[in-house]
Amino acid sequence: MTTSHAPAAGPLEVVQAYVALTKPRIIELLLLTTIPVMFVAAEGVPSLGLVIATFVGGTLSAGSANALNCVYDADMDAKMRRTRRRPLARHQVSPRAALVFGLVLGVVSTVMLGLLVNWLSAALALTANLFYVLVYTMVLKRRTWQNVIWGGAAGCFPALIGWSAVTGDLAWTPVVMFMVVFFWTPPHTWALGMRYREDYAAGGVPMLPVIASSDTVSKQIVMYTWLTVATSLLLWPVAGTGWFYPAAAISLGIVFLVEAYDLRSRARDTEELSVIKPMRLFHFSNAYLALLFVAAAADPFLR
Repeated sequence: MTTSHAPAAGPLEVVQAYVALTKPRIIELLLLTTIPVMFVAAEGVPSLGLVIATFVGGTLSAGSANALNCVYDADMDAKMRRTRRRPLARHQVSPRAALVFGLVLGVVSTVMLGLLVNWLSAALALTANLFYVLVYTMVLKRRTWQNVIWGGAAGCFPALIGWSAVTGDLAWTPVVMFMVVFFWTPPHTWALGMRYREDYAAGGVPMLPVIASSDTVSKQIVMYTWLTVATSLLLWPVAGTGWFYPAAAISLGIVFLVEAYDLRSRARDTEELSVIKPMRLFHFSNAYLALLFVAAAADPFLR
């Protein structure tokens, strides 16, 4: 059997393929948690140069992890409708070239963060990169339904990186923000998993929606949504915020819980996706996290 290859691409298509390896849409969400934490740490506006250096270094680090993930998951991506247009699945980039690209991004990001920000931030970014690739991608993702619970910790590190970039150390405030993202990740990802249940099954990924009923998944989503909202409120006393953050956290949390319980109600008696509408919760969860962290960043200006 011959392997099909994509026709030769021009320079623009090659650049687009390498950018796609970094999964820009995922990076956007990570940066939406990094930069607001820098404002929280500075209790105001951090240095523009520091924000730019952290932004670029964090982008390269996340891009490295995502590119290496694409290399390891190329066989899986080719089997799933949601991912079969990724560069390796379409043979736009060779596995060797993608591997080198990912490793180079990782080295550059670590050195850049170390020299322009600080070495604690560089070490945290490198730890997140290695955890995502070695622990989540290579160990957890294909072996256990708890993959996104523990593997999702990699996506929580931006809170620690943003804080350490400004202060040079760590504290309880970024740990609480780390835990908000940690508890937020399962309901966010499981909602997507419900929508693409057949895809994940075809790719051999034992996501919870693949191995359990929608009723069971929705119970877990409600539980983790409660944990997310409760943890978000801990930031009020821990960080000593003003009135704006808790008001925003309570308001956003109520809507998040309403969406989770609505999904629970719809999923209790059916497996029909058109009835369950999991993407409604998925899209709101994105807005919830972004607005929550922006509220934390804006709070110092409204005291």
